[in-house]
Amino acid sequence: MSYNPSGYNYGAPPPSQPYYSTPYAAPSPYGQPQQPAFTSPYGYGTSTFPPGTDPNVIACFQVADIDRSGVVDDKELQIALSSYNQSFSIRTVRLLMHHFTNTNTRKIGPKEFTQVFYSLQNWRAIFEKFDRDRSGHIDTWELREALTSLGFTVSPVVLDLLVSKFDKTGGYKQAIEYDNFIECCLIVKGLTEKFKEKDTMYSGNATFTYEAFMLTVLPFLIV
Repeated sequence: MSYNPSGYNYGAPPPSQPYYSTPYAAPSPYGQPQQPAFTSPYGYGTSTFPPGTDPNVIACFQVADIDRSGVVDDKELQIALSSYNQSFSIRTVRLLMHHFTNTNTRKIGPKEFTQVFYSLQNWRAIFEKFDRDRSGHIDTWELREALTSLGFTVSPVVLDLLVSKFDKTGGYKQAIEYDNFIECCLIVKGLTEKFKEKDTMYSGNATFTYEAFMLTVLPFLIV
């Protein structure tokens, strides 16, 4: 699919298919639908595991929650997630926590932990789908396809910027690894959702005050 510079100025599909009206592909990489809390023998604090939670997820949380406080902090979550043959930077971990709490909290409970865990399984499936050569990286065009499959069509300029930003080699390989892929997509998704809150007419344009702009962008930069 070639990029069409017409339409929205940030590279979205034409008005008949707004970039954020496209349903996300199932399974969703952004976590499972929230379920009501319930009384569980594994419950901690004010948050509990959703019904039917995989015992392995519960066990992983209990191992991470060393002090049995009922929550795990960012460093504990980083260790727990990195135990599955995949390293995660503390920034990626904090972005995940921000996504599932909508705050810059450094601690999450069982419900949020479960959402993160299941979400990462879906992220992995999407990453592997577009990492067709099984290199452990996805290049610029593979990232483009992945973002498009999630309902986000970004311009070539933005795409190149994303790859340069999240390439651990500083742009040498022009490709990104799994953990940075997650961070990249979380930022694209988060900023897109903030933008569409202002773009009520689906025009591809929005007006922000200086303060609103700063409050929109800074949480994704300072985590």
